[in-house]
Amino acid sequence: MKDYNPKEIEQKWRDFWQDKEIFKTKDGSGKPKFYVLDMFPYPSGEGLHVGHPKGYIATDVVARMKKMQGFEVLHPMGWDAFGLPAENYAIKNKIHPAEAVEKNIKRFRGQMDKVGFTYDWSREIKTTDPEYYKWTQWTFLQMFKKGLVFQSFEPINWCPSCKTGLANEDLEQGKCERCGSEIERKPLRQWVIKITDYAERLLDDLKLLDWENSIIEMQKNWIGRSEGVEIKFHVSSCKFQIEVFTTRLDTIFGCTYVVIAPEHSLIQELKSEIENWPEVENYIAESKKKSDMERTELAKEKTGVELKGIKAINPFNNGEVSVFISDYVVAGYGTGAVMAVPAHDMRDYDFAIKHSLLIKRVIIEEKDGENQKSKIKNQNNNVKLKINAREDVYEEEGTLTESGEFSGLGTAEAREKMADWLEEKGFGKRKVNYKLRDWVFSRQRYWGEPIPLVHCEKCGVVAVPEKDLPLELPKVKNYEPTGTGESPLAGIEEWVNTTCPQCGGKAKRETNTMPQWAGSCWYYLAYIMRGISNFQFPIFKCKKEFDNWLPVDLYVGGAEHATRHLIYARFWHKFLQDIGVVSTAEPFHKLFHVGLIMAEDGRKMSKRWGNVINPDDVIEEYGADSLRLYEMFMGPFSEGIAWNTKGLVGTRRFLEKVWKIGQETRDKEQETNNAHIEKLMHKTIKKVTEDIENFKFNTAVSQLMILVNELEKSPLILNTYYLILLKLLAPFAPHIAEELWSVLGNKESISQEEWPKYDPELIKDEMVSLIIQINGKVRDKVEVGAGKTEEEIKEIVLTQEKTQRWLEGKEIRKIIFIPNKLINIVV
Repeated sequence: MKDYNPKEIEQKWRDFWQDKEIFKTKDGSGKPKFYVLDMFPYPSGEGLHVGHPKGYIATDVVARMKKMQGFEVLHPMGWDAFGLPAENYAIKNKIHPAEAVEKNIKRFRGQMDKVGFTYDWSREIKTTDPEYYKWTQWTFLQMFKKGLVFQSFEPINWCPSCKTGLANEDLEQGKCERCGSEIERKPLRQWVIKITDYAERLLDDLKLLDWENSIIEMQKNWIGRSEGVEIKFHVSSCKFQIEVFTTRLDTIFGCTYVVIAPEHSLIQELKSEIENWPEVENYIAESKKKSDMERTELAKEKTGVELKGIKAINPFNNGEVSVFISDYVVAGYGTGAVMAVPAHDMRDYDFAIKHSLLIKRVIIEEKDGENQKSKIKNQNNNVKLKINAREDVYEEEGTLTESGEFSGLGTAEAREKMADWLEEKGFGKRKVNYKLRDWVFSRQRYWGEPIPLVHCEKCGVVAVPEKDLPLELPKVKNYEPTGTGESPLAGIEEWVNTTCPQCGGKAKRETNTMPQWAGSCWYYLAYIMRGISNFQFPIFKCKKEFDNWLPVDLYVGGAEHATRHLIYARFWHKFLQDIGVVSTAEPFHKLFHVGLIMAEDGRKMSKRWGNVINPDDVIEEYGADSLRLYEMFMGPFSEGIAWNTKGLVGTRRFLEKVWKIGQETRDKEQETNNAHIEKLMHKTIKKVTEDIENFKFNTAVSQLMILVNELEKSPLILNTYYLILLKLLAPFAPHIAEELWSVLGNKESISQEEWPKYDPELIKDEMVSLIIQINGKVRDKVEVGAGKTEEEIKEIVLTQEKTQRWLEGKEIRKIIFIPNKLINIVV
């Protein structure tokens, strides 16, 4: 056999897989299904660097194993090609976005092909295909008809660099996620989707998902459910009232001022009553320059201006409190107004100190006394009520004081009784609030799905008839953003001017386009549709096929999408469930996030830093299998790690060992039993199988290396063992596995072989008798597996009934462990 040379074998086997359609998914095969999905990329001009394939290799490893386990596997790939990244690239390089996208897709596809993925390219999709976005537009129209879409003129996040409005989810630390520019608040005509109508379901259904806890928590925090009450504070000098939302009604007797957002509509209503209007107007203007994220940053100094001449009435004690505007309150959250209790909220305390406002304590700690109710009613001097410093601010639960008839109650009980009183008197009501904001669904850019609505002077806003979909994006020469708040489409009169579908009169098309997130909300369904009829079969008639494949069994992508794409896609799916298109409550059952591969200098790979490593160069020198194996071996999958080219040398040497061992195998007639290798082989089957299932690829590869090292030392390498090794290696290094499988006389692809199964009897460890000592004296013995770790041994020993009796009431100071002999517990 020749020396191992990846260049000679890898392209051959990629051609073989394609020609024989080895990985083409067959609907209705009768096999159990397994849908494994990558978060599809937007095809940038730079192409892939070595960090990008990590997640794709992982799903490929799983897909290959599942196929060998007898599943019908759907493993597709496509392109998220609309949106700001593609358009900005096109502007920079002075080419049309459509041309740039096609060029970039070709580049990405060529790079991916070299890695040897199992993608069924017959199902390839791109969001810019009119036949694709026809169904994005169709779903939007169903939302419009159901009343989930509304037009808003409220201030939104405006990026002065990208020259478009952005949703909150498009921001990072108050800046544009795409370009890093500071966001401005700018009033614009926007289309908005009422995703908040689904907030409770989005939260509740998280329990249905097998996702990492970190992602679940990010979703919970973004949705931000809070139970409280909405209270009406009447304004003393006029008919108006300020509605505030609070989760701590129990502290209301300590409310010493009220704060409203600078953009609150009530401010204009009160203009004539406000004695310092110029100062207030100036503050409002300054606040417009800040993003919501900047304004609500906990660490920032809290600024504000009192509305002089305005007082609010606390409904519980009829006391007057001052009213301020401050940019730390945002109109979009709750009611846009809060009651401030500086004795029990650190933010309110800092603001009160700065403005010399009253601080009144109304909650005390339980530990301040046993008979708390009696002490409070008698105003016992032992109850500390003064707030002298920040450390005296008490934000926890406790007992009410200085709170009228509610004094002496615990905070939880008080909240319920006070809410009852509030509702009985008509001063407020119980309410659930969410931090989640409605989805700003407009972009003032060219490169996006046209919104299928028209504006008629007579009929108002009218939906484009479904039979006229897709409403295609017009082909234009000039597509640069205007920066005026209008999309470049507004200047294309022959496209904008149309007739009203309802009355036949003159009308104008909607010129805002959809955000990039629109097309990525449902692409997992598009791959299923492509298997039927290339989108010619309506989405609402694909329910049977969707039921066959959904939910996606395994979804892999970047954690940065936890509060954007994953929220939007889950919402979109739930809406499709409501209108009968799909049956499942959730689109993605199991999810793993990819840890970032950084450059060798520890920084993120970027052209800016000149530290990008091209996978084409790595494959040229080391081979695709070495790249695949290294990216799976370099560390825990979900953790970030720096690239190290030297690591490729190790995986290449490992593959060369596998190649060399293939020349030393024996025919079945010559086989003799090797008990050690046989046990190791079955342990390897178990570990590799379980580690792939649990995304512990690095330890799976490590186990394969242990096996190969043992085979290399063995004087007799059995053909049977070697064939099993190749099957276990095939998901990680498919090209070399196919070549060696073929050399051994096998005609079919190794991908079509059955995945190895282990014998439970052969994975049992040899048992040894371990002595248990307490302070050096023998107290017991226990039989344990010879290969168990120290931690496993400790757990076994400490749960023994006899050991527990000797340790009862004693403190363990240290444990001395001698493998396979004894364990001494020092107490």
